[in-house]
Amino acid sequence: MSGVSIAVITYNSEAVVVPCLESCREYPVVVVDNASADGTVAAVRSFPNARLIPNSENRGFASAANQAARACETDVILLVNPDVTLLTDVSPLVEACALPEVAAATGLLTGEDGKPQEGFGVRGFPTAATLAFEVLGLNRIFPWNPVNRRYRKSLRNIEQAGEVDQPAGAFLAFRKQVWEELGGFDESFYPVWFEDVDFCRRVRDGGYRILYEPRAKARHVGGHSVRALPEECRELYWYVSLLRYASKHFGGLGFRLVSASVVPGAILRAIASLVAGGGAAVAASYCRVMRFAGGCLVSGRLPDLPGPLRRQIAAVSSLTGSGQVTPSARNI
Repeated sequence: MSGVSIAVITYNSEAVVVPCLESCREYPVVVVDNASADGTVAAVRSFPNARLIPNSENRGFASAANQAARACETDVILLVNPDVTLLTDVSPLVEACALPEVAAATGLLTGEDGKPQEGFGVRGFPTAATLAFEVLGLNRIFPWNPVNRRYRKSLRNIEQAGEVDQPAGAFLAFRKQVWEELGGFDESFYPVWFEDVDFCRRVRDGGYRILYEPRAKARHVGGHSVRALPEECRELYWYVSLLRYASKHFGGLGFRLVSASVVPGAILRAIASLVAGGGAAVAASYCRVMRFAGGCLVSGRLPDLPGPLRRQIAAVSSLTGSGQVTPSARNI
């Protein structure tokens, strides 16, 4: 087992997956499709180098990523979003992963305008303060605040390789042996968001390094499926995964700080959504988030999801045309 395989997770990705797979023709590709209702499956089947694993339901991003990793037969796996197009050979990422104590690597992500996606492609790990500022909207109102600057830190020199914390899951190479050692992506982050952040955090906590190698470049459209998600679902998935991450990686005080911040933050966003014509469904979703965060605050732990929340999250597999939300598409 050697070399690199490309892993792509799709769900109603017909509009973007063909350029992605065109750019990956030189590599073995494993595509796990989360029950697409459009022409994604037919598009993937037109590529002889792509092995398709079709799911009968949307299993969420982490579960599908684990399926793809299990199916890859190489030492290194490169996870790319279906809206990513490789611009260069990916051998620099393979070489980086072969260095001592290195478990993962990423390259330079650019937008459709060709400019580097600074503040997205590579970030610091979120702290309790980071997430509190984010849910309260402070990072948007005061983007220059020191908490946000440390989180969305720009690389001093985008052309210089170096060690980083959290690469975007849209363009992330990792050693299969380390993925196995860590137990893969945590599938409790369902259906999406924070599973890539959690994976990188566990990589670093395991004593491994993550490298940035700008000789490997890719173009990232970004948010193609997020825009199709109903707002009430989008916010719900993000908040629940955010609280799950805080519960897993912060102490009791940090978790309570994030939980306490979600409550007024969700109230403010619910009001803003109603003013903007978001409708009752969005407001009801924020109310569920507030109650859930309140339970987290009181108990100091992540409780079981209440019935309405659980049913709304489970409905992801029946969201016609919603698309597989990519893990890094949200502004956090």
